Amino acid sequence: MRNYVIRRILQIIPVLLGVSILIFTVMKLIPGDVISGALGVEGSPELRQALTVKYGLDKPYHIQYLNWIRGVLHGDFGDSLRTSEPIFPEMMRRFSVTAELTILGALISWIIAIPLGIMAATHRNRGIDRFVRVFALLGVSVPSFALSIMVILFLALVFSYFSPLGYVTLLENPIKNLQIMILPSFVLGITIAGSIMRMTRSSMLEVLQQDFIKTVRAKGASERVTIFKHALRNAFIPIITLIGMQIGSLLGGAVIIEQIFSLPGLGQMTLTGINQRDYPVVQGCVLFIAFIYIIVNLITDLLYAYIDPRISYN
Repeated sequence: MRNYVIRRILQIIPVLLGVSILIFTVMKLIPGDVISGALGVEGSPELRQALTVKYGLDKPYHIQYLNWIRGVLHGDFGDSLRTSEPIFPEMMRRFSVTAELTILGALISWIIAIPLGIMAATHRNRGIDRFVRVFALLGVSVPSFALSIMVILFLALVFSYFSPLGYVTLLENPIKNLQIMILPSFVLGITIAGSIMRMTRSSMLEVLQQDFIKTVRAKGASERVTIFKHALRNAFIPIITLIGMQIGSLLGGAVIIEQIFSLPGLGQMTLTGINQRDYPVVQGCVLFIAFIYIIVNLITDLLYAYIDPRISYN
């Protein structure tokens, strides 16, 4: 197990290196001049030249990349072209908002999807199963931005409810924070609940048809014990795999959700950087999101051994 963990951690290095090269290359391929985007049409040639030298844009691309990645390894993601402020502190502050949104969205999706998936599997071809299949199909079909707009319009027109504006941290005012975060978290959770629901249903159906479940029932175990102690644990491997993959979807969906609900998170920071051609901000945010996604996948792999002792990492 220890050797496997070490190997998986070492694999993170080439993956992040490849992601960083891809991000840097894409930023350089985007049409437009970074300095012109920052200064507009009023910047003098002297000021443009000074900014070009300040941000190292006069150097060859490979030198720019090496300087950037060297700073990243030391916790320095550079300065914003728009505000001239360090990127890393602002990125960490905004990541707390994105992390809360992602965690709440994930919890909501699990609370909805896993119980309904189990009920659909244990009541196959009955009313609850048909409802779950339709609900899951809608969940995977409707994009997050469309669902956000529909939910906002529905609550506003039917209940005259409007989501609170602004943002208050959980430590400052927990109740106000939850009032702000619950609606975007619900929308974000619903967008991935459908796929988790379908995976839970299909995985449970497969396990319930295996011989060891028949043996457990033949020994007189109650249906509750059969489902939750024996069947669910064996069905959880593909569910955990999907959940780990869906974290990336949550982080990606947060970009749109934060913009719609005016949440000052990492997604909004990334989108603002794209709109303002603030390429150092975009590079730093995308690389950090990729790092979080890789860490989540590592944790997902390590959970397999806990869920299923038959798995060996030797």
